[in-house]
Amino acid sequence: MAGAGVRAIAWLTAALAATVALAPGARAGGDVTAERAAARSPDHKITRTASAMGTVVQVTFWTDDEAKAAKAAQAVFDEFDRLDRMMTTWLPDSEVSQINSAAGVKAIKVSDETYAVIERAMDVSRRSKGIFDITVGAFAGLWKFDEDMDYSLPDQAEVKKRLALVGYKNVVLDAKHHTVKLKKKGMRITLGGIAKGYAVDKAVKILVDLGYADFIMQAGGDMYVSGKKGDKPWVVGIRDPRGPRDQSFAVAPVQDHSFSTSGDYERGFVKDGVRYHHILDPRTGQPARASRSVTIRAKDAFTADAWSKVLFILGAEQAMKLVDSLDDFEAVFVDADNQVHVSSGLDGVVKVLQPPTDGT
Repeated sequence: MAGAGVRAIAWLTAALAATVALAPGARAGGDVTAERAAARSPDHKITRTASAMGTVVQVTFWTDDEAKAAKAAQAVFDEFDRLDRMMTTWLPDSEVSQINSAAGVKAIKVSDETYAVIERAMDVSRRSKGIFDITVGAFAGLWKFDEDMDYSLPDQAEVKKRLALVGYKNVVLDAKHHTVKLKKKGMRITLGGIAKGYAVDKAVKILVDLGYADFIMQAGGDMYVSGKKGDKPWVVGIRDPRGPRDQSFAVAPVQDHSFSTSGDYERGFVKDGVRYHHILDPRTGQPARASRSVTIRAKDAFTADAWSKVLFILGAEQAMKLVDSLDDFEAVFVDADNQVHVSSGLDGVVKVLQPPTDGT
């Protein structure tokens, strides 16, 4: 759950798995205007891509208007940049950085949006009993999984020392004044485990307000799939955790839902036969070991983004009861032993193409 920031491009963790289906051609003897319009610009996939929040941001439209799609995509990219400047830990004047700088000293007043994201994070922390915890930002600079990655491992005594700074109960929120205070000096929060999901949902609203109904909005492993592509559903792939970057081991049709993946392959490295990655267990300060990947289908990207980390850390055996307790929420796990687990609501929906590739 490393902090969000304007970073080197990370590879997409979920691949589109369907081919383009062009609109049918005009009928002989039909309306001439309609025939010419269909022949000139049938609906098709139009994709625009940018970089923000340390990942690839991509919008895929099913439309016939290239210029309008480009303008809509730019509005989305601008929104990601705006939110990134507020919530990143990589800019010293961001609201999150100000909160961290004032840890143990004073409360910081933040915008309505930053407050809402932190408040939502606290709710997930309470409901998950601390498995999701934005105060894992305390490990920043100790574990190196971003452009600072040098394949070194942290001193375990320092990991233990910083564990004392991890604990969502030491984040104090004032709903009336919209202030955030960290009780202990040295505490740090990161919104890397939830901000992209929030940004995807904000982008979806922009696209809907602009009149789009059929599109895919994706930021790294977080996506929202809206409508269809013509008369066919969008079909998305679940990345093979140990396979090539563009290889999916399973596919599923998705409509009007988020589809979010957290995997141990996103940011990390293998050393002495052991994989180290960025999804840290707040209870230990170590990379979580129960899963290789978890893919969530949920009603919105904000929900999927946060809870995918919880499920990843817990692992399939413990997490399935939690999946069943959440409304409109399903999951696909690849566990530490490379076994696939599919929740009941996706049984018969997810199609496994081949077993995930084995390996470290």
